[in-house]
Amino acid sequence: MSSAIDDGIEVNRKPGRKNLVIAGSSAAVLMLLVVGTVATVLNQSAEESGGVSARSMHSTSKSVQMICASTDYRQTCESSLSKAVNSSSDNDPKAILHAAVSVVVDEVGKAFAHSRLLDSNNSRVKSAVQDCLTLFDDCKYDLKRSLESIIAHAATDHLSKRSHDLETWLSAVISFEEACVDGFPEGELKAKMKAAMKKARELSSNAVAIIGQVSSFLSMLDIPGLSGRRRRLLTAQKEPALAAAAAGLKEDGLPQWMSSTERRVLKSHHKLKVKPNATVAKDGTGDFATISAALDAMPSEYKGRYVIYVKEGIYEETVNVTKKMANVTMYGDGSKKSIITGSKNFVDGTRTWQTATFSVSGDGFIAIRLGFRNTAGAVKHQAVALRVKADRSIFLNCRMEGYQDTLYAQAYRQFYRGCVISGTVDFIFGDASAVFQNCIIVVRRPLDNQQNIVTAHGRVDRQQKTGFVIQRCRILPEQGLTEAAAHKANVRSYLGRPWKEFARTVVMESHIGGFIHPDGYMPWEGEFALSTLYYAEYNNFGGGSNVSTRVPWPGFHVISRREAERFTVGNFLYGADWIPATGAPFRLGMYTRE
Repeated sequence: MSSAIDDGIEVNRKPGRKNLVIAGSSAAVLMLLVVGTVATVLNQSAEESGGVSARSMHSTSKSVQMICASTDYRQTCESSLSKAVNSSSDNDPKAILHAAVSVVVDEVGKAFAHSRLLDSNNSRVKSAVQDCLTLFDDCKYDLKRSLESIIAHAATDHLSKRSHDLETWLSAVISFEEACVDGFPEGELKAKMKAAMKKARELSSNAVAIIGQVSSFLSMLDIPGLSGRRRRLLTAQKEPALAAAAAGLKEDGLPQWMSSTERRVLKSHHKLKVKPNATVAKDGTGDFATISAALDAMPSEYKGRYVIYVKEGIYEETVNVTKKMANVTMYGDGSKKSIITGSKNFVDGTRTWQTATFSVSGDGFIAIRLGFRNTAGAVKHQAVALRVKADRSIFLNCRMEGYQDTLYAQAYRQFYRGCVISGTVDFIFGDASAVFQNCIIVVRRPLDNQQNIVTAHGRVDRQQKTGFVIQRCRILPEQGLTEAAAHKANVRSYLGRPWKEFARTVVMESHIGGFIHPDGYMPWEGEFALSTLYYAEYNNFGGGSNVSTRVPWPGFHVISRREAERFTVGNFLYGADWIPATGAPFRLGMYTRE
């Protein structure tokens, strides 16, 4: 990119909804649109449903028009979806689904393959092509697991419950498509790559929009015969077991889908009573001297959670937790004791995303009491300490230290609790769905010609379910910045600026120090994104929290409690499904009462 309070598990209880009856059709209607503008499924014969003939249902073209109505690229949606549906040889939902997905996968493949044709002696172009190939692998992975999830739940009543997974993974696909184009230097080749990616981007955007629509539709429907029984809608319950079930948890607060072995490990590891699979120690008292060596020794087909203990010490290495290294827990002796450090930076010729001292791509990663540093300094500009591209990742009581671009929250769902994050320019950036809860955000002194910006979110499409949420945090100046102000140095500090057109950042229930500029936010360049971004504040306090002096942009909002609740851990991250497994303190809802 350029330039500990322990909370109980909260369960939201909502009254049950009456089943919705669709007039004019007693045949079951299942509309599934997946992965790219995925598929519309109109199935179940008159004989199975005992009702009117399927011929009395809406025509395929009408159904496609209806399902595409919620998208931003309607013509692309109708054209591609009609072609996929009409080319299907029967009415089997999975057959139609495969037909539609093959169209999307082909389009994404063609778009990324175009990067190979952009031959150039320019080293930046060569690097961009290589990055596109890596990003294509990420897209294929997310498309594949989206398809597998849809197929697995197509014949059950659980599809609507999986919609957040689908929206998360497809939002990441959009981000990776954008990142491929961004890697090229300005000019003709970048324009060609952008044009080649256009249709794939539109299909991906449409998919996210329609999955949300279909999920809302299915969550209200009772579809007879779809899974061999009628779907039961949970209502509010006072009993703990039923309340936990409503949140997808067992009574011990852990997800129902976890094995008994993994449950025992995760219930105890945060208390450090479990024996780690591997111990890293610089003094030779562990199994490995480096973290990378411990990761390399991890079995390729390991089942369950792999735990690595990092003893006190400063580990000068570049660490990469790859996509194949899923469900790794790594804990240290303290964020000021067990430290991973490096100094890669943009000025010395390393691409921003590759400057990260510690990178995570393996889903389900958990870090506890670790420090991540990039010591390149402000003069080296972009220098990432931690890059996170792992779904359902959690950082508990960790420390991220750097200057510009300290934390690259790149993609997927991320939760940070009780962490300290320090930096100067855009030092929390990326396109993840991330919540920072009970964290300390420390703003440092930048170069004399720079201004401080805490966040730079990279949401590139209105339909993406991404954003940064800062809840019950403290935003404070480092001593060096305070001293600079005392000497009347003209250093301005802001809460954020829009890296991409639909940037989204919410600050709520937090202490904002008086050193933050009254405007609160600064533009990226000119009028770019000022009407399309979403910046919001709710119930903050401190010398820098006065919203009456904030920027007059159409995209800035002072929101109500009801609106703020959309961005809680429970609602924005669907945190009840996965965060309790860590044993970490967390809050699903708001802190303050009405």
